[in-house]
Formats: sequence, structure tokens, C-alpha cells
Amino acid sequence: MSSLVKNIVRFILFIFLQVFILNEVPPLHRFIVPYIYFLYILWLPFNMNRVLLMIIAFLFGITLDSFTGTLGLHAAPCVLIAFIRPFILSVLLPQETIEQSYSEPGSKSMGWAPYSLYVGLLTFIHHFYLVLIEWLQFGDFLYFLGKVLGTTAISLLMIFLAELLFLRKGKYRTNAA
Repeated sequence: MSSLVKNIVRFILFIFLQVFILNEVPPLHRFIVPYIYFLYILWLPFNMNRVLLMIIAFLFGITLDSFTGTLGLHAAPCVLIAFIRPFILSVLLPQETIEQSYSEPGSKSMGWAPYSLYVGLLTFIHHFYLVLIEWLQFGDFLYFLGKVLGTTAISLLMIFLAELLFLRKGKYRTNAA
């Protein structure tokens, strides 16, 4: 399956999963709301241009927002993590590894430690910004921090379970023509 078709299918599946399944789950606690839709952005190919990555992230976020009736609430954090993603990848992985190894981020292509750090940082940044926009005030800082940490924890649990249960076949890139 080509990369374009695979990412279009993922786009649809992540929107469907978030809108029709995870958004229907009642909050597990006053802090915990499960979000994993942004994993679509984290799984996009390494070699994607930053501008294209941000456009795709915006379209993905605004599509989710159109289903949930919250215009801009999910699009802004998606664009933020799309902007930060190349920097975090360049810090975690040497450029030679990105250019010569697998085509997309994953535990198989990056190793568990860098992949966990990559997913953990971007999940925390995404949730921090999402809760900040949703709330638009710091009124009770402990409540804010609890909601960010609780949502991040449940999302990371779901992401790592998905990574373990649905092993993605990493397409190894070679330099052969």
C-alpha cells in the first residue's frame, strides 16, 4: 500500500475513532479525557516537509473540530505539535538515521526509549495547549495541572497499548534505486 493511501486511511480511522468512540466515553474522572487522534500526526513520515506537515495537521485538526463543534480547539494543538515535531526528531535521532532507516516514526524504527520520549513530549505539549485553550485561564492551577497530567497519562497508556497491539510494519528505506 502506498504511503499516501495508508495515511488517508489513517486520517479517516483516527477521526472516526476519536469522534464516534472516544468522545462518547464519559470522562473517566474530572481530569481524564482520552485523546489519541494526534497520533496521526506523530506517525507521519520522517521526510515530510514542515510546511506540508503543518497544513496536514491543520486540516486534520479542523476536520475533528467540525465533527465536535469546537472550531479551532483541536486544530491549534495539532499545528503546534506539527511545528515542534521535526525539532524533537532531530534532537532524538541523528540525521543519518532518519535519512537511511525506516520511513516513519515508531518503536521499531526509533527504539523504545527515543520513541517513548518523542511520544511523551509531544503528547504533553499537545494536551497542555489543548487544556489551556479549552480553559483560557489558570484560575485553579492545581486543577489545570491535574487535568493536563491525567489526560496525558491516559493518552500515553492508550498510545503504547496501540503500539503493542497493532504492530505497524516498518517500511525500511534503502538507498538502492
